[in-house]
Amino acid sequence: MDSREQVGPRVVWAVVESGIGPLLLAASRDGLVNVVFHATDAVRDKAVERLASRLGTDPVEAPGSPLLAEAIRQIEAYFAGERRDFDLPLDWSLISGFNREVLRELASGVPYGQVVGYGDLAGRVGQPGAAQAVGMAMGANPLPVVVPCHRVVESGGGIGGFGGGLETKRRLLALEGVLPEPLF
Repeated sequence: MDSREQVGPRVVWAVVESGIGPLLLAASRDGLVNVVFHATDAVRDKAVERLASRLGTDPVEAPGSPLLAEAIRQIEAYFAGERRDFDLPLDWSLISGFNREVLRELASGVPYGQVVGYGDLAGRVGQPGAAQAVGMAMGANPLPVVVPCHRVVESGGGIGGFGGGLETKRRLLALEGVLPEPLF
């Protein structure tokens, strides 16, 4: 065991309530590594198992961990309408290549309350015509909400798809003032 292992687990996780239901947040020593929607017991168990497989370590439930404290605080502030931007270290180890490039551009280049088309985002990373690949990158986003894939929409005005479900996407866009709040 190396000295870092003695300090504590390599990956910790907690489930937090949000304006769109329970979210699983997982962090490594490098930063927030995963956000998972609809973190019911079954979804949570599957997500933790998948993280263990992909990261080669057993994630430990640790809602009080210093590795998660700031992420939890910022997520809560975002859903309370008190925060527009996330300022967190991110661990990008679950994604690479084109997908990582697109998600980094999204995180840095599409601010709160704005949207971008799939094709426009493809152009921003020098791959015009790769709108479908951008859609695949959004679906592979391990850090939704924090890396705001809900801000990517169809160029013709459609909302597009969303891994957390279209109602979740609508609620996130309403929170940011892009769409009106639902009446019911």
